[in-house]
Amino acid sequence: MNQIAQQSEKFRQLLSAIEEEVAELKNEIKELKKDNAGLKTKLAEARDKQTDIFSAISESERLAMRQHVQGLIEKIDNHLEA
Repeated sequence: MNQIAQQSEKFRQLLSAIEEEVAELKNEIKELKKDNAGLKTKLAEARDKQTDIFSAISESERLAMRQHVQGLIEKIDNHLEA
C-alpha cells in the first residue's frame, strides 16, 4: 500500500506542476493577444497614413516620370537590338 500512496503523491505533484504550467501559458496567451491587438491597431493606423507614390506627386511630375521611363525603355531596347 505504501507504494501506491507514493505513486499517488507523485501523480498529484506532477498534476499540480502541469496545472501551474497551463495557468502560466494561459496568462502568456492573454498577454500575446493584447500585444497582437495593439500591433494590429498600429498597422491599421500606418496603412491609413500611407499614400501611394503617384497620389503624392503632381500630374506634371507624373508625365515627366513617364517620359523618363519610356526613354529608358527605348535605350534598353536599342541596346538589346544592337
